[in-house]
Order: sequence, then structure tokens, then C-alpha cells
Amino acid sequence: MFHVAIIMDGNGRWAAQRGLQRLAGHRQGAQAVRRTLEACPSLGITDLTVYAFSSDNWRRPATETSGLMDLLAEFLEAETPSLIANGIRLNAIGRRDRLPEAALEALELAESATAFCTRLTLRIALDYSSRDAIVGAAHRAPSTREELSLGLSGAPDVDLLIRTAGEQRLSDFLLWECAYAEFCFLDRLWPDFTGEDLADAVASFQRRKRRFGGLAQASSLHSEPCGNNLAARGV
Repeated sequence: MFHVAIIMDGNGRWAAQRGLQRLAGHRQGAQAVRRTLEACPSLGITDLTVYAFSSDNWRRPATETSGLMDLLAEFLEAETPSLIANGIRLNAIGRRDRLPEAALEALELAESATAFCTRLTLRIALDYSSRDAIVGAAHRAPSTREELSLGLSGAPDVDLLIRTAGEQRLSDFLLWECAYAEFCFLDRLWPDFTGEDLADAVASFQRRKRRFGGLAQASSLHSEPCGNNLAARGV
């Protein structure tokens, strides 16, 4: 398994740079999701988790959040046939009780229609807070790390986390699953992200030495730049 997680940051800034409304940036961001999905199989990626909407994003203006939910429903309805054709299973993590009816219906239909797909799993984090997920899983009284993991996103540990737009923080995204992830921070705004950017990030990841708390030879202690910026760090 090879799990890549992406914090898709910079849609609003992309739109502002062009004198457009923020929703235009989110629409272009959806195109970047399509490009990323197309590139994943050839790079050996079996799991892709994207941060689409955090629980804190409800603090944004209602016009933006409602537009995002409409865009989500539109994206899912349009892309489900392509997901099926390309063997991509879709799941969502996060709360569902606050999603508008149209978005929730489109999501559940897409999940059901792609349930048999096995080539790639796409997880969309919606109304998601990693802290809330950890609290909820802990309340179910797990006795091992494995049991707690199963009560969270259901995703395997993240191997590579990518964040676009120059920010270098996790923003309450997959905190447990990223315990030993390699981080790649890019200046590129999400709507401009390409399959080539993903390939560069994966190539950088593959050159790193992952120790998982163990010891490494002195020759392996080096910093590997990532992508077009570039700040990168391994944990």
C-alpha cells in the first residue's frame, strides 16, 4: 500500500490573483483533483485522501460554504461514472449530519456505486476534524493502537503528506495517521497542481530514508527537497 494525503490549499488565493470570486478557485481546484486521480495509478498510489472541507470551514461566509457544497454535489454526480471506469472507490470521512441534503445524497450514491472498485481508494475528508475523530474513537474504549486506528478514518497510515500554497501545518488533518508520514510542502497553489508535481513529490519520498524511530546510518541523514519550493521534512 502507498497512501498519499493532500491538503488542497490555495484555491481562494488563486482566484484573488485573477480578480475572481473564491468559488472560481474551488472550481479550478476540482480540476486539479481530476488530474491527481489520473496520475495516481502509474505512481503506485493505492490510497489518496484529500482534505476538502474541515469542520472549522463552517466559519466561512454562508455564500462560500453553500457554494462549496453545491460544487461537491456537482463534482460527485459528474465524476462517478469516471470513478467506476477507472476502478476508483470513493469514501468520505468526517461528519455527515451537517451536510446539505443534495451533497449527502450525491456522496452516498457515489460511495454505493464505487463500492466494488479496487484499483484506488479516494477518501474525501468532509466536515472533518482529526481531533474530534480521535476523541470519538477514544470514547469507544479501544485497548490497542490498532483498535483505535480502526475507529478513526479506516485509512492506513499516511506515507506522504502534501500541502500546497506554502503553508506548513497539518490543520487538524489525519493527525494520528500522519504519525510517521513524510511531509512535502509546495508553494504551488492547488488549482495549478499537476500530475508532474505529484510525480516529483513521490520521487522525493522514494529517495528518503524512513526510520520509524529506529537508527539510520550517517550517510542516510540528509534533507531531500520536494517539488517546486521547496520545503520538505521527514518525521
